[in-house]
Amino acid sequence: MVRLIMGLKGTGKTKTLVEMVRKAVDEEHGDVICIEKDKVLTYDIPYQARLVHAAQYGINSLELMCGFISGLAAGNFDITHVFIDNLFKIIGNVDAEVLAGFLAWLEKFGDVEGITFTVTVSADPAEFGEAVTKYLA
Repeated sequence: MVRLIMGLKGTGKTKTLVEMVRKAVDEEHGDVICIEKDKVLTYDIPYQARLVHAAQYGINSLELMCGFISGLAAGNFDITHVFIDNLFKIIGNVDAEVLAGFLAWLEKFGDVEGITFTVTVSADPAEFGEAVTKYLA
């Protein structure tokens, strides 16, 4: 399952994501991962969740993000939820078709591995087609 939280800057996407991470830590019976660009959420995310700083691992493209997520799953079979905060800040802005392809990959990978993905994107949903907006939470 893939959930997309999309909106313009300042609309509360990260606050919503932090609350979702807390809820996942409390309710899910597996490991929760949160990927962000830098060390912004260090004191907001519960210590039970694994906070990953993408910049530390050189993740700056969707291909690297896919490889990183695959590596996480290969090394830990107990992951139940992966949160990605502000995807465009990590990898740069991409067009609707590329974003739709990434979200479709997450959905397929998540179905196979039993992982739920929640992704935040700073952008106007009206600028993206149904292939992206169908994932809106």
